[in-house]
Amino acid sequence: MTNATCEHCDVHEPHEAHEVHEIHETHDQQGDRDQHRECDQHAAGGYIEDQKRIIARLSRIEGQIRGIKQMAQDGEYCIDILTQISAANSALKSVALILLDDHLNHCVRQAAAEGGDVADDKLDEASAAIARLVRS
Repeated sequence: MTNATCEHCDVHEPHEAHEVHEIHETHDQQGDRDQHRECDQHAAGGYIEDQKRIIARLSRIEGQIRGIKQMAQDGEYCIDILTQISAANSALKSVALILLDDHLNHCVRQAAAEGGDVADDKLDEASAAIARLVRS
């Protein structure tokens, strides 16, 4: 175990030394293939330092959604429900921006330091994520 920052994933927690990065393929909602590199020990990605804050925000959003569902079940006024939906959407976008910022400052920064195809792939991935956020 080492207490130094991992040179591959930039995590500041003690962990086993490792050098393997895996290439994972995913498909987004439009069916576009997306490849991203993950450290084999830290698949959580760049948001690990903000994970508790993100989980807390998502829990609050989950409560908002349950409240909206209850409003619909109770036959509340349409505009009141729409107002709550708008608030939940804004809260989700706020979480998305935290994740995007962490991704740029961790994953993309690390890839840029490595250079080459890795950097190009991470920049393409970030650009696609931003485009999805803008379209939503």
